[in-house]
Amino acid sequence: MQILGGVIATNNTLPILDHILFDLKESSLKLIASDLETTISAELEVDSNDSGVIALPAKLLLDTLKTFAEQPLTFIVSDNGTVEISAANGKYALASADGNDFPKPLSLNEAEGFEIQGDILATAISKTLFAAGNDDLRPVMSGVLFQCDLSHITFVATDAHKLVKYRREDCRANSAAEFIMPKKPLNVLKSILVGHDQNVSVSYTDVNAKFSFDNIEIISRLIDGKYPNYEAVIPKENPNLLTVSRAQFLASVRRVSIFSNKTTHQIRLKMAGAEINISAEDVDYSNKADERLSCSYQGDDLQIGFNSRFLTEMLNALDCEDVQLAMSLPNRAGLLTPVDGLDAGESITMLVMPVMLNS
Repeated sequence: MQILGGVIATNNTLPILDHILFDLKESSLKLIASDLETTISAELEVDSNDSGVIALPAKLLLDTLKTFAEQPLTFIVSDNGTVEISAANGKYALASADGNDFPKPLSLNEAEGFEIQGDILATAISKTLFAAGNDDLRPVMSGVLFQCDLSHITFVATDAHKLVKYRREDCRANSAAEFIMPKKPLNVLKSILVGHDQNVSVSYTDVNAKFSFDNIEIISRLIDGKYPNYEAVIPKENPNLLTVSRAQFLASVRRVSIFSNKTTHQIRLKMAGAEINISAEDVDYSNKADERLSCSYQGDDLQIGFNSRFLTEMLNALDCEDVQLAMSLPNRAGLLTPVDGLDAGESITMLVMPVMLNS
């Protein structure tokens, strides 16, 4: 029920969508929740000889179930549609809705597919989802691109200011295809699959994608449209290479950004020799911060400006000791990659656009 609750919208146009469908077929109970775009179902073994469908109010039921200790509960449906729940220490009655009014689940005909370990999928989602955009005018950039190939699977997200490309060469599909998944079902998947080492079966058509594992099935409508050619914006020649401790760099960027302009969040990186200078200034309030970090730097002396929020998000999403920032010019994107901490067959590239420095 808690997993299913993640898909229920707060402002449903159809009142039936505030409910969870109980579809009972003797000892098998299927629970279904939907917001019309995404549908989640889960199957449970129960003790019953009856069959039927009924819809129960999700919030009321979930709030009630959370308060019970581990114990059996008996649900009895009366002829007038009221459902009585009997627990060890009390009885609770709630009104139901007609289960036949619940939207029929989508079916995927002639779907392509692949299998991926649950934990790998959760990692791919958490490494990319933060970079997806929120612009309603560009819906294709508000999701994560799944690019399936015979030799690898690539996950990409971008909002035009930052871009993340996460690739696994230890996962592959039976045929080349790509589709764009919206954020909501990915957030639900991420929360369920962390630490989940069993395989997830992924199947997709031109319109929908389905994720199946254990007793759970998630079907989502895909974002329609052509994803931008992200490879074209990743700069190939980046002769200036900065290698620095991720934790120290993140702490410095966080501290210095407190003193940056609250509109631009601009910080300045100045690389020379074996030292990086990180600074920020808010001229309106005369606030200023300046820090030095030891690093390994190869290339010409360089000054470049970045939005500190983007850098912070990216450094937070990496799990490595050291990171490398590859740059060419102050007006060209920087590429952030982990130096260590990657599994075999795993690669991640993060691109961050610079901001114009005030001289």
